[in-house]
Amino acid sequence: MSHGFFIAGTDTHIGKTLVAAALLHAYADLGYRVLGMKPVAAGAELIDGVWVNEDVAMLRAAGNVQAAPALLNPYLFREAIAPHIAAEHKGVRIEIPRIRAAYDELAAQAEVVLVEGVGGLLVPLSEHKDAADLAVALNLPLILVVGMRLGCINHALLTVEAIAARGLKLAGWVANRVDPEMAAYEENLAALVRRIAAPLLAEIPGLTSPDPDRMAATFAPKKLMALLAG
Repeated sequence: MSHGFFIAGTDTHIGKTLVAAALLHAYADLGYRVLGMKPVAAGAELIDGVWVNEDVAMLRAAGNVQAAPALLNPYLFREAIAPHIAAEHKGVRIEIPRIRAAYDELAAQAEVVLVEGVGGLLVPLSEHKDAADLAVALNLPLILVVGMRLGCINHALLTVEAIAARGLKLAGWVANRVDPEMAAYEENLAALVRRIAAPLLAEIPGLTSPDPDRMAATFAPKKLMALLAG
């Protein structure tokens, strides 16, 4: 049986990929076959004749099952801009059924599949669909990455409300200290713990050189198993 989670974030550049990769390493260390999927990626550079997105590359490196690149990342855009705009510039449409089909193939190959969203939860994917619609279509519980910095309480609680409004399940959340100098960090964390009715899975400290493999130890095996138990 395969287990899947959708990795959402309170904003862009708050560590979704890093947390997803760390979780993949953590589950791999527990003996699971794992894969990381980034359905939509915006921003790529040409390396040895191939367009590469660094988030996709990190997720692929964290997995321990080989899978086709087109399944791990169905939509790749060179411009590092909002995905629906990047898609318009390229003359394509992001189709959720195509992503769902790719996810189903990955779920048949691995025991744990982590699907990383793009930007925040309500980032548009097309004229009428957004990242939350993708999470609904995949029917996956969410893990929310909260970028711990000034304003994070509002961003986190608004995202939690959006998750509930779409009928999605919040399985847990991660506090990622993107601002190592954040004032009153502990008080902000406590305010979120009191207000989010889902377990805090881990606290990621402010790191100058984040290493997802080493960060895997941040996640307690007991909490990881509880996630799978649902």
